[in-house]
Amino acid sequence: MKIELNGKRAIVTGSTKGIGLAIAKGLALSGADVIINGRSRESVEHASEELKKATGKAVQSFVGDLSLAQDCTKLTETFPSVDILVNNLGIFGERDFYDTGDDVWEQFFETNIMSGVRLSRNLTPSMIKKGWGRVIFISSESAFNIPSEMIHYGVTKTALLALSRGLAKRLAGTGVTVNAVLPGPTLSDGMIEQLQDDIKKNGKTLDQAARDYVMRMRPSSILQRPTTTDEVANMVVYIASQQASGTTGASIRVDGGVIDSI
Repeated sequence: MKIELNGKRAIVTGSTKGIGLAIAKGLALSGADVIINGRSRESVEHASEELKKATGKAVQSFVGDLSLAQDCTKLTETFPSVDILVNNLGIFGERDFYDTGDDVWEQFFETNIMSGVRLSRNLTPSMIKKGWGRVIFISSESAFNIPSEMIHYGVTKTALLALSRGLAKRLAGTGVTVNAVLPGPTLSDGMIEQLQDDIKKNGKTLDQAARDYVMRMRPSSILQRPTTTDEVANMVVYIASQQASGTTGASIRVDGGVIDSI
């Protein structure tokens, strides 16, 4: 299977590092014209340069905090017509339920959910007119396995599944597909940073520390290691392609078998 996205314009939110950057790279390598997004000019410029070196393609960008309604509006005014929207932007962090105030809930809701709502609402009309489009929400296996140590995060990831399914039904028959991708524990920059104490204290390699972390935190993992950012990106690139035209309204797992269901 050869995926070609030549002539397609894609926006990947929160794409200056980790899964988002890997998705942007994968789309660009498949021929798409990619727009990356981050909150700081420095991070966006660094990621743009990295992508250009890796893909040989010029990259467009938007600097803005998409948890804010006004920045979502600015983005869609700057790029009013796209073919692929990857709602990757998200924040996470452990916090006990009883120490999680309304301000934290609102921050997670605005960032993890409303950014995708606003961008999808503003950008899908042009997709409908063209009769082709892809909207992809990056959820998480935590949508099913709600973490007791960060309930607020799990709730937002579950909400993305409802949003994705509902929007897919709303866009039925238009040629625009809407899907959610559910990564499991992923060896991103955040996980690598989190593992540094274990590596230093116990003399482990990064690979061993990562495997131990997965089996400690997600013992149901069949893969028994974290996925890589490229493994997640590969699925997103496929879902964004013409070859995935028969898939919509789906929750697609790249979780290493963590979710224990048939």
